[in-house]
Amino acid sequence: MIIPVILAGGSGTRLWPLSRQLYPKQFLNLGGGHTLFQETLLRLKNMGLARPPIVICNEEHRFIVAEQLQLIDISANTILLEPVVRNTAPALAVSALKAVKDDSNAILLALPSDHFIGNLKAFQKAIQEGADLAAQNHLVTFGVVPLAPETGYGYIRKGPPLAAKANMSAAWQIDRFVEKPDLALASGYVASGEYLWNSGIFMFKASKLIEEVNNFTPAIINACEAALEKGQSDLDFYRLDVDSFTACPSDSIDYAIMEKTSCGVMIALDSDWNDLGSWDALWQVGQKDDNNNVLYGDISLQGVTNSFVHASSRLVTAIGLDNHVIVETGDAVFISPRDRVQQIKAVVEHLNKENRPEVITHKTVYRPWGSYSNIEESDCFQVKRITVKPNAKLSLQKHYHRAEHWVVVKGTALVTRGEEKFILKEDQSTYIPLGTTHRLENPGKIPLELIEIQSGRYLREDDIVRMDDIYGRIEKKSG
Repeated sequence: MIIPVILAGGSGTRLWPLSRQLYPKQFLNLGGGHTLFQETLLRLKNMGLARPPIVICNEEHRFIVAEQLQLIDISANTILLEPVVRNTAPALAVSALKAVKDDSNAILLALPSDHFIGNLKAFQKAIQEGADLAAQNHLVTFGVVPLAPETGYGYIRKGPPLAAKANMSAAWQIDRFVEKPDLALASGYVASGEYLWNSGIFMFKASKLIEEVNNFTPAIINACEAALEKGQSDLDFYRLDVDSFTACPSDSIDYAIMEKTSCGVMIALDSDWNDLGSWDALWQVGQKDDNNNVLYGDISLQGVTNSFVHASSRLVTAIGLDNHVIVETGDAVFISPRDRVQQIKAVVEHLNKENRPEVITHKTVYRPWGSYSNIEESDCFQVKRITVKPNAKLSLQKHYHRAEHWVVVKGTALVTRGEEKFILKEDQSTYIPLGTTHRLENPGKIPLELIEIQSGRYLREDDIVRMDDIYGRIEKKSG
C-alpha cells in the first residue's frame, strides 16, 4: 500500500511578496486552475494513487489545508499539525509512525507540496519503480536529470549502479549529497554526468525508515513517538504534543538518514521537474507570449521582453525592460533582474528585522470562517471588508480596547450582541460597544459581506477574548 505524505510546512520566502508567512506559496494559485498544494494531490489521484494522504503542515496553516482539500474533494488520512518547524526528518519520522499503526507494510511516497512536474508518464514510471525498490527495504530518492547548471538546487552524486530490470530507469547507490553550488561547480557537475538534481522526493517502507532513524538519530524517533502518543485529535486534525515535538532535533532527511544509511538508492527522474523556488523558475515553466514574457493579471507593456510580470490588484505597466521580474500585490511591489531574484531572501530578512507586517500576511487575511481585508487604518480607527462563508460563524468574543460598527453590503447576517440576537440584511447596520460580547454568523446560502469600522486606541488582532469557538481557538488570541 502506497501512502502519499505531503510536506506542506514550507514558508516560501523566495516568492515574496505573493508568498507570505501566513499564506505561503504552496497554497497559492500561481496561474493554473489550482494551488500548488492541490496540484500535488490531483497529480497523484490522476496517476491512480488514490490512497488518502498524510498531510503534515504548520498549525497556523491548518484551516487552509482543510479547505483546499475540500475544494478538490480529497479526504486526508490524517492532517498532522507541527507546533514548531523541525525540518523534514522529524516530519517524515512522525508520518511513518502514524502509517505503521494502520499498516505495518505501508510504503510512503514523500512529496513537497509546491513542485511542478510536467511529464506525468515519466513521473509515474519512476514512482512505480521506486515502490519496487522500497519494498526491498531500500530508501529511495529521485534525482532529476539536470537541464542546466542550476545554482538554486542541491545535487546528488551517483554511486555504483544497481542491477536494473528490463525497461527500468537508471538507478544507483548514493555517493553523496551536495549543497547548492556556485555556477562553476554546478557547470562541472552537469558536464561530468555524475550528478543529478536533488528533487526532495522519497519512497520507503514506513517501518524501514523508523528503523534507520532509530539507528542514526534515536533522539528524533523518541521525540516523535512521544509527540504522537501524547498528541490529540482536534476536529479534522491531529495535534502533535508541543513539548515533545519542540524537544525533537531539527534536521533534514538528507543529513539525518540518507547520507548515512547503506540502504539509500537514487532513481533518475527525467520529468520536466521544477521546484518553483524563485520567480525565474516560474518564468521558465510559464506560458510565454510573442515577446517571451510570462504575464498574469492586468498588464500593459511596451518593449518588454523575456520577463515575468504578475499583477494582483491593479494595472501594471512597464517600458523597455528585458529579463526582469515585476510582482505587484495590494501592499507591496517587487522588481528585480531575473538573474538576481535569489537575493529576495536578503530583502525578506531586512523586512523581518524592521517588523514589517508585509512579511507575515497579505492585506487579505484568511480564517476558517472566511476572510477579511484591511481597507484603511489610522491610529484610532480601522476599516475592514469581512467575508463570511455560508453557514459559518466567528467566535463568540469581546474586545477591551475597541468598539465596532458593522454595515452589511451583501447577504444576511445573524448578530449576537450581549443578550440580543437579530438579523441584518443589506444596507442595514449595527454598533458593538467596547466590552460587549458579540458574534457574527452567516445563516444564508451566499457569502456574507460587510464593512467593519473599528474605533479605539488599540486595534490589533490580539485584542480578542473568546468565550466560544467552533474551530477550537479558545486558548488563542489571534484572528
